[in-house]
Amino acid sequence: MEYISPVNNLAPNATSVLCCQCGLAIEANPSNMCVACLRAHVDITEGIPKQATIFFCRGCERYLQPPAEWVVCALESRELLALCLKRLKGLNRVKLVDAGFAWTEPHSKRIKVKITVQGEVMGGAVLQQTFIVEYVVQHQMCDACHRSEAQNYWRALVQVRQRTNNRKTFYYLEQLILRHKAHVNTLGIKPKHDGLDFFYATENHARKMVDFIQSVLPIKCQHSKKLISHDIHSNVYNYKFTFSVEIVPLSKDSIVCLPKKLTQSLGSISPVCLVQRVTSTVHLIDAYTGQVSELSSTQYWRNPFSAICNPKQLVEYIVMDIEILKEHEKKSFPGQGTVSNKHVLADVWVVKANELGLDISPVHTKTHLGHILKPGDTVLGYNLGESNVNDANLDKLDRSVIPDVYLVKKYYGEKAARRRARAWKLRHMHENAASVDEDYNEFLDDLEEDPTLRQNINIFKDENKIPVDTDEIDPALPRITLAEMLDDLVIEDVDMTEV
Repeated sequence: MEYISPVNNLAPNATSVLCCQCGLAIEANPSNMCVACLRAHVDITEGIPKQATIFFCRGCERYLQPPAEWVVCALESRELLALCLKRLKGLNRVKLVDAGFAWTEPHSKRIKVKITVQGEVMGGAVLQQTFIVEYVVQHQMCDACHRSEAQNYWRALVQVRQRTNNRKTFYYLEQLILRHKAHVNTLGIKPKHDGLDFFYATENHARKMVDFIQSVLPIKCQHSKKLISHDIHSNVYNYKFTFSVEIVPLSKDSIVCLPKKLTQSLGSISPVCLVQRVTSTVHLIDAYTGQVSELSSTQYWRNPFSAICNPKQLVEYIVMDIEILKEHEKKSFPGQGTVSNKHVLADVWVVKANELGLDISPVHTKTHLGHILKPGDTVLGYNLGESNVNDANLDKLDRSVIPDVYLVKKYYGEKAARRRARAWKLRHMHENAASVDEDYNEFLDDLEEDPTLRQNINIFKDENKIPVDTDEIDPALPRITLAEMLDDLVIEDVDMTEV
C-alpha cells in the first residue's frame, strides 16, 4: 500500500507544532500529526475490499454487470474498468482520483486495478492513498447460453415435416432461411427422418419462423400447447408450445394426377402434369399443351393428392427424332389457362438408353422441351406405360389420355465431371446440415439448370476449388456465371459451415 502526501518541510514564517505522537516539529494541521504517524494510525481504504470476484461467460465472452445484465468488455478497456469499479463496495466513501490496470498474465484469470483515492481524516486533513485490488475471474453461464445448452429449456418447438422420399425441399428452405437470417433466435436445430425441428425460447419467435416458412413454401400448420407448471399464488401458467408444419408432399420434377375439381379451377389443365418447382406455390406444367398453372397451399389442402412418380424413378431415353409443332398443330380449347412462352412443344421419338441398338421401335410422345432437345440427346422421363401406379385419381382417367412416356428434363452427361467443374458453394446453418448425399447433389444440379430457382439463394465463390480443364466441360452444360456468385466473407455473428 502506497501513501502520497505533501513534503513535510516547514514553510518560512509558518507556525510549527510538535507531532502529538512522535514529537517531530511539523506545520500546524487539524490532526497535529506528521505524515508517518497518519500512515500508521489512519487507513482511508479500510472499508474497501482488496479482493473481489467478477463473472465471465465463456460461451458469449461477456461479463456480468449486476444484477442481471451481461456486457461485452475487452481486456484493459474502459468498459471493463468501469465494471470493476462498480463491483467495489465502500468506494463511495472516498474521492476517486485515478484508476488503471496493473499488468497480469493474460491466462491467469486475475485482473488487477490500481486505484488512487483521497479522504478527510481527523478534523479535515486530506490523505491520499494508492492501493491495488485483485479481481478473480470466475466462469458462469449467462441466461442466453444456458437456454441454448439446456436440453429442456426451450419453450416453443416448430416441427417441419414433408412426407416425400427426398430432401431437396429442405435444402431449398435452408438457403432461404440463411438469406433472410430467419434463424437468429433459434436455440437449436435437430434434423429428423422426414424434416427438421426448430427450438425457441419464446412463442413469438416460433410464430415468426412459421410465418416465414408460410411465405416461402406451401404449408399447413397446427398449434398445440402443454402445461408444464402452475403457480397457484401468482396464477402464472408455464406452457410449452408446439407448431406442427407440414409441407405439401410434392417436389420438383414429380408427376401428379390432379382431382377433377382441381383441374377445372386451374383452367382445365390436363390431370397428368409435371411439377416444375415448389416455392410459395406449386408450379405445374402440361407437357402436351404447354399450359402452366400455380397451385396455392389453400387449393392443395382443400383437394389433397400425392405424386404418382418421383425423381428417383426417372429413366434415361435417347432422342431419335424431334419435330417442332407449328402454331396450327397445337391443341387449344375454350377456357384454356396460361400457356408458357419459355417452352416449345414438339413431337419426339425416343428409345430407352439401355435398349439402344436393339430391334425396338421408338416410342412417340410430346414434350415441352423442344427448345433444348435435338436428335442424339439424352433425356430423363417417366415410363408410365410400364409403371404400376396406385392412385385413385389416375384410375378414374381414360387410359388413352395417359402418355406412355412423360419427358421431364434433359440429361447433361456424366454427373461426376459436372460436379468437379462446379466453382461455387452454398452455406449451411450448422455442421450437421451439410450433406453429400444424392439429394443434395441433385439440388445443386437443379440450381444450375433453373435460373428462376436460384434467384432467392446466395451462391458463393469456392476459392478452394481446383480449376478444371475447360476441354472437359461441355459448352452446352448449364453453369452459374461469375456475376451470380458472391465473394466468400466470414460472418462472425452467424455460425455457418461452407461445403
